[in-house]
Amino acid sequence: MCRAKAVEVSEAERRILEQITRETKSRAGLVKRSQIILGAAAGLSITAQAKALGMERNSVQKWRERWQAAQARRAAALETGKLRETIEETLADKARSGVPPTFSAEQIVQIIAIACEQPEASSYPVSYWTRKEVAHESIKRGIVSRISERQVGRFLKRG
Repeated sequence: MCRAKAVEVSEAERRILEQITRETKSRAGLVKRSQIILGAAAGLSITAQAKALGMERNSVQKWRERWQAAQARRAAALETGKLRETIEETLADKARSGVPPTFSAEQIVQIIAIACEQPEASSYPVSYWTRKEVAHESIKRGIVSRISERQVGRFLKRG
């Protein structure tokens, strides 16, 4: 088993990390990551930190590695007076891609446009659209291959 690389923290970085862990307005994730870096600088092992913080070992290792990889950025930030912002960026979550949208903006606009039309123009014998009828008409016109009444309602509510 190999030992983790030592994590270096300057005095200015230490002050900021300690400040983050004490502030009540700091986000919980940022506090935990600051604790990881402070513990690593104190010489704690990855396993000991993971156990103490109730985290997975690989998560602790990831944040230690990110800290080390951003050493040059932090040094440059110290010169410009933006060290805290750089530390917070280093310890922030990376953007996640998420699930692609099911409906395009154009499809949503077309569905809302149906709801703005008179139902009689589309051969519906009613005076106003229901969500079910808008969903059915959207499929009939080929705007979407399928859509629930509930989703139509969400679009109209936002709309």
